[in-house]
Amino acid sequence: MEPSKVFVLLCLLSTFHFLVVSCVQFEVGGTNGWKIPKSKEEYNQWASKNRFKVDDTVHFNYSKDSVMVVTEEEYDKCKSERPIFYSKDGNTEYKLNRPGLFYFMSGVKGHCEKGQRMIIKVLEVEPASPPPQAATELQKKKNSAAGIAVSSATVVLCFVSFVAVFMF
Repeated sequence: MEPSKVFVLLCLLSTFHFLVVSCVQFEVGGTNGWKIPKSKEEYNQWASKNRFKVDDTVHFNYSKDSVMVVTEEEYDKCKSERPIFYSKDGNTEYKLNRPGLFYFMSGVKGHCEKGQRMIIKVLEVEPASPPPQAATELQKKKNSAAGIAVSSATVVLCFVSFVAVFMF
């Protein structure tokens, strides 16, 4: 294969990588980072304005502090003897690996009580349900023939790659 064809193919494949990967990294506290907030609800207000999905990550940037993932009970008490996760390196990334609630708080004494804590709700990915009539028709099709599920990104990738290779 000619070098120009290889280059075009690699460019196309790397472009479609961004279509397939849909994880997001959230910067907790924005440019301020993870520190004692001005208001006690600052971090929860920030979290409620974002939509977190499974495999997204939250990044904590801080100094002379720590971040912990704790249970709901520990979160309510602002105290944890055995956190689920603990880091104090100043640059912590935590992967949201399941749907549900995640409870974060500072591990420095007194910081949680001052509002350095947050609850993140990770949404469960649910397939869109078809209307009742369409569901019945879909079931009939499933019973009559087996189908292959292919994402639209895969179809587009294959088509564009095919066209690009034969054009060059």
